[in-house]
Amino acid sequence: MNISAPFIARPVATTLITIGIALAGMLGYHFLPIAPLPQVDFPTISVSASLPGASPDTMAATVATPLERALGSIAGVTEITSRSSLGSSSVTLQFDLSRDINGAARDVQAAINAARTLLPSGLPSNPTYRKVNPADAPIMILALTSKTLTRGQMYDTASTVLAQRLAQVDGVGQVNVGGGALPAVRVELNPDKLAANGIALDQVRQAITNTNANRPKGAVEQGGRYWQVGANDQARTAAEYAPVVLSYRDGAALRLRDVAEVSDSVQDVRNYGASNGQPAILLFIQKEPGANIIETVAHVRELLPRLQASIPPAIELKVISDRTPTIRASLDEVQRAMAIAVGLVILVVLLFLRSWRATLLPAVAVPVSLAGTFGVMYLCGYSLDNLSAMALTVATGFVVDDAIVVLENITRYIEQGLTPVEAALRGAREIGFTVISISLSLVAVFIPILLMGGVVGRLFREFAVVLSASILVSMVVSLTTTPMMASRVLRARPEPAHGAAARRQGRLARAAGRFNRALARGYRRSLMWTLRHQPVALLSLVAVIALNVHLYGVIPKTFFPQQDTGVLIGGVQADQGSSFEMMRKRVDRFMEIILSDPAVQNVNGSTGGGQRNSANFYITLKPLKERKVSADQVVNRLRDKMAHEPGANLFMVPVQDIRIGGRQANAQYQFTLQADDLAVLREWEPRVRNALSNLPELTDVNTDQQDKGMQTSLVIDRDAAARLGISVSTIDTTLNNAFGQRQVGVIYNPLNQYRVVMELAPEYLQGPETLRKLYVTSSSGAQVPLSAFSRFETTNTPLSVNHQSGTPASTISFNLPEGVSLSQATDAINNAMAELGIPVSVRGTFAGTANAFQDALKSQPILIGAAIIAIYLVLGMLYESLVHPVTILSTLPSAGVGALLALMMFNTEFSIIALIGVILLIGIVKKNAIMMIDFAIARQRTSAHLTAGAAIFRAAKLRLRPILMTTFAAIFGAVPLAIGSGDGAELRQPLGIAIVGGLILSQLLTLYTTPVVFVMMERLRQRVMRRRAAKRAASAAQPPHEAPPTTPEPPAAPTLQG
Repeated sequence: MNISAPFIARPVATTLITIGIALAGMLGYHFLPIAPLPQVDFPTISVSASLPGASPDTMAATVATPLERALGSIAGVTEITSRSSLGSSSVTLQFDLSRDINGAARDVQAAINAARTLLPSGLPSNPTYRKVNPADAPIMILALTSKTLTRGQMYDTASTVLAQRLAQVDGVGQVNVGGGALPAVRVELNPDKLAANGIALDQVRQAITNTNANRPKGAVEQGGRYWQVGANDQARTAAEYAPVVLSYRDGAALRLRDVAEVSDSVQDVRNYGASNGQPAILLFIQKEPGANIIETVAHVRELLPRLQASIPPAIELKVISDRTPTIRASLDEVQRAMAIAVGLVILVVLLFLRSWRATLLPAVAVPVSLAGTFGVMYLCGYSLDNLSAMALTVATGFVVDDAIVVLENITRYIEQGLTPVEAALRGAREIGFTVISISLSLVAVFIPILLMGGVVGRLFREFAVVLSASILVSMVVSLTTTPMMASRVLRARPEPAHGAAARRQGRLARAAGRFNRALARGYRRSLMWTLRHQPVALLSLVAVIALNVHLYGVIPKTFFPQQDTGVLIGGVQADQGSSFEMMRKRVDRFMEIILSDPAVQNVNGSTGGGQRNSANFYITLKPLKERKVSADQVVNRLRDKMAHEPGANLFMVPVQDIRIGGRQANAQYQFTLQADDLAVLREWEPRVRNALSNLPELTDVNTDQQDKGMQTSLVIDRDAAARLGISVSTIDTTLNNAFGQRQVGVIYNPLNQYRVVMELAPEYLQGPETLRKLYVTSSSGAQVPLSAFSRFETTNTPLSVNHQSGTPASTISFNLPEGVSLSQATDAINNAMAELGIPVSVRGTFAGTANAFQDALKSQPILIGAAIIAIYLVLGMLYESLVHPVTILSTLPSAGVGALLALMMFNTEFSIIALIGVILLIGIVKKNAIMMIDFAIARQRTSAHLTAGAAIFRAAKLRLRPILMTTFAAIFGAVPLAIGSGDGAELRQPLGIAIVGGLILSQLLTLYTTPVVFVMMERLRQRVMRRRAAKRAASAAQPPHEAPPTTPEPPAAPTLQG
């Protein structure tokens, strides 16, 4: 059957179909969304709650634990972590990839509602959830600065106007406003004056609370007239709160201003943010899991002019950080590599066939096949990202293979004297099965990938579908358009040129001809020697298989190549007794050092709020073309500069497109310790951390366990307190009123609600001695000094409490020094844990990306094995043979060795990107064997007494040119990835290096080992056939007493099926 014949006979229809595929693909390309990587975000939801003034222990016990119990029962939760700090708790839930985030959000809201009765009654508001991963870096940072307005006024604008509107943008998960707090009326009390006038703190609180009512007041009517009842029941400014009467003494009113300083200020004065050394309010925009970064940022930028117009002119709104320029630059680099690859593979055809007309055929087949793939991508809902663009670049070397095989076969018949139409019909018919075998067996490689789950399966799936689509479209184009064009474009071969006519041939053509002839002659001689010394070839094949296993075991491995996205995240960890003022000075100092680096473009830093001894930095680097150094080199340079800063460490890590896990950390990889008993965890965590800090394979080792904070503990004599008529609840309330920045009143405004905050004056917050000046109101109304029934002592307290899966946890984070792989680091950690001999009650596990790496490491051999089995099954069905697929698969070990050796030679770690290259090689290199074996089988079928050795020798000679052409085309398709530089090169290089290295070595070895394996398998097959024939003859023979057994006839010549 000749599939190509109808298309050769109908050139107009075939041309129009080809043009239609190209136009549809171009249209699909125009509508493809742009993204850094395929959608691999785990559905993640963050639940947050606040209780101003509550200690981390209180927040963990009364807020985080009830929420965890309620949220932990939701179906599909794969990880639940919580962090409780001063006045706030955050619970992060990460769901299975198959879980719909909107359905998960409804379940989360239901769980919050169910847990509300278990939460403290003093919560200012219900816990809220956001569809966002708090561990992800912001996709965009905006800064508000002003020369005239206060930070409180700017924060009010940012929170009331900007954050509300930005949160409505499709794809935005959360907008955090940092560096300040909402405006508020602050009442700073003087405890001496309160005691002198016999006024209790709770009495002041009650008076302030009663100042604002804003309740319904009704209406009155008379006849046809109607009056709404109103009142001046709202106090909005400090000037209106200052005259509030607390009590009367000897007929004179004691007002709030007599015992306190009342001022217009902010809710939390312990907040600070800066941008490029200038105090600023910062808006951190985080994307929703699954949202497209490019589209989201484009929508935000589109909105910015309207937002600038809606805020006071004195405020300047600037974009400080934007993740999209590096994404676009990386994609531009990949597309440039794709264009270079297309040019190189077409050049291969020109060099081998030495005909511009012949070169025109792949020059049409490659763009049409790629265009058709764009159309399939659009129909599948995929994006144009780094992985899919790499797949298309590699595909340029694959899609041309089919066209080359068809074109070379047709050209060979033209060279033998047939007309182009006859050559096209005969060549296409002869080669059609080979093209289908190559294409379907290559697609079969991706079947296990399409069935994989987890983040690796998600990453691979789009790559696999894009490549499979390009291969199948190429197969269709090569069996339709290419033969049709060959029959119309190619010319019959002229008579051989002699003398002057020969000299008129181009110098390049003559050189290419001489090279082709010398190559064929050298291969013919070396192959004859190999076939005479078959054991040598077989031993080399066995050695290559053993070397494969060894190299896979020793090569350094990692999860994903370290990306340079142009953005760094920094986390400051200072002494656990550091005050807010100290942290503010450190933020300014670190910012000054970072800005002095020539590679840095913008720096944002913030501290305060729930964090006491920590601060966050977001650093935007200049474009790669300007800075000339990688993000890792910038981190190393800054690390050296800041090593001498006393009392604090700044840990920096480049932002990655793949972030697994919801735990925020100061480094890229995490190792989590869990224990049922908090005391055991606090005992063993420092030991483990010290052991890991001493490992040379790790750097920037730090922990989120902070249990050495300074605390002034009040030891209450309960008997004395009861005798004086004072309850523990009254004592807690008094302390909260004095030191907790307690929100005691609400100011209602049309756009927002503001608070009245009460605490002691700043001069009374300088140390624990203030506790001696506090008075507590007894049940009889008497003022009793706190020191009458309690004593004070200094103790340690946790600054944060962390849980994972409902149990106490501590996460140790680490980065990798230069030249160390993730596999080496994880092995070192496992060895260190084994040497420590930690108790069974303490469990250590890798978390986040390190955990995903462990899972991927276990699945890699299974994935490679499944791909090989899938190819064997497909080839077995196509050839109706159990023997020939083994011969074809014998080409794989050399490709694996070549890929691993190339990666090690270029000091590149074996990542999942390199694994994609190895999987591709499994599909690519077997085409050499397919082309040889197809021809050898056909020769054995037509020549009855042709031996297997003679058949495979002829096939190898005849197929040398198309094998070299297709291999060089695949190599040149990957070379731009392997040697490319610029943005995103760290992602592309492992794939290109693996493919180029595997193809070069497999080309050198399989041209010799495949014929030998074919001969050996044929010999084995014939021996099995002879034994079967002998058994059949023996069973059919007559008994000995009747007639002597007859000698069986020799077996017939081997058939195609074998």
